[in-house]
Amino acid sequence: MITKLDKNASRKKRHARVRSKITGTAERPRLNVFRSNKYIYAQLIDDMNGVTLASASSMEKDFGSDATGNVEAAAKVGELVAKRATEKGLKSVVFDRGGYLYHGRVKALAEAARENGLQF
Repeated sequence: MITKLDKNASRKKRHARVRSKITGTAERPRLNVFRSNKYIYAQLIDDMNGVTLASASSMEKDFGSDATGNVEAAAKVGELVAKRATEKGLKSVVFDRGGYLYHGRVKALAEAARENGLQF
């Protein structure tokens, strides 16, 4: 009998493979993306010190949008995380798509972050 592959397990495997190659530093943190069915989250992480420098999500109280899991919400999260990064003096990041395809919500978040001043 053929068993169906667990999509999240496959994603975690891809993410672990990518994470073995990229790390974030204080000068160039890792922009990590996590997307659930309902929300999308982004964090700027300094892996050397194990610290989150800035974060944004569609779950925040002041997010102001009814739809929290669509492309528009992802773009807004990308804009928020880019603004919070520039406030802390960060301009360059390493993009970590978290094992997801660079498509749809992940792509919208990345492009919005680029448009608002982050370089990757």
